[in-house]
Amino acid sequence: MIDAHHHLWDPSRRTYPWMSGEALAPVRKPYGLEDLRRETAAAGVSGTVLVQTVSDLGETVEFLGTAGGSDGLIAGVVGWVDLTGGVPDQVERLRGSTGGELLVGIRHQVQDEADPEWIARSDVRAGLHAVAAAGLAYDLLVLVPQIPAALSVVRDMPGLRFVLDHAAKPPVSSGEFEPWASGLAELAKLPNVACKLSGLVTEASWTDWETPQIAPYAAHILDSFGPDRVMFGSDWPVCELAASYAQVVELAGELTSGLSEAERARVFGGTAQEWYGLPDIDDLDASLLR
Repeated sequence: MIDAHHHLWDPSRRTYPWMSGEALAPVRKPYGLEDLRRETAAAGVSGTVLVQTVSDLGETVEFLGTAGGSDGLIAGVVGWVDLTGGVPDQVERLRGSTGGELLVGIRHQVQDEADPEWIARSDVRAGLHAVAAAGLAYDLLVLVPQIPAALSVVRDMPGLRFVLDHAAKPPVSSGEFEPWASGLAELAKLPNVACKLSGLVTEASWTDWETPQIAPYAAHILDSFGPDRVMFGSDWPVCELAASYAQVVELAGELTSGLSEAERARVFGGTAQEWYGLPDIDDLDASLLR
């Protein structure tokens, strides 16, 4: 089983602007490789994708080194580069660093950009073309108001594999469906986009979420993209604001219980392998998801 989206961090060594404020205090502590080993071993996860958390090339260099020393647990790293210029040189530096062969994708936290059209800027588009030329995937982290700009970029770049993080963060806590549902469906019509079944517990009420509250959003994700283009991600340790690693894995099992074993194998492994070019893992043990 592959966890296609998690993080590591250490606030004593690096500043994380998005982690400020009292609400994030419970996760404002170090989470390292050994913590990841403990959580994944208990959940039956045999491979992961480690995703950037700040706009810092140095973090990605460190992540690649960590992945290279993880004995295969971290199968890929989605790192950061400055998309507004010099992407080929930055990618070359990353690939030349320890563990550089594990670089599988690039992400920028577009959700934090004040300009809803940021991703459609000409300099950013040039950077994305360079990501495609490097053979890497691009993780698309956007909010609902940013979906129209994302759509225009994805349509214009059929040669770039996009992976939509956290399904563009549906408004689970309010129970609203639109305009998120329509925007997601439009993205799903484009064959170069896959979607992560991730981050849903933290879009619900952190203290009293229930599976039936989240299920309609997960069903729309699966109906829109199909299991062949959906991949499971824990979003650990962010998820700990609302649920433990084990609870997130259990929830994902419940949300996909109506799929066939072959379809679940895609969601919990095959899709991530295909879109990120990850090495093969053992066959999915479906008993872990019951």
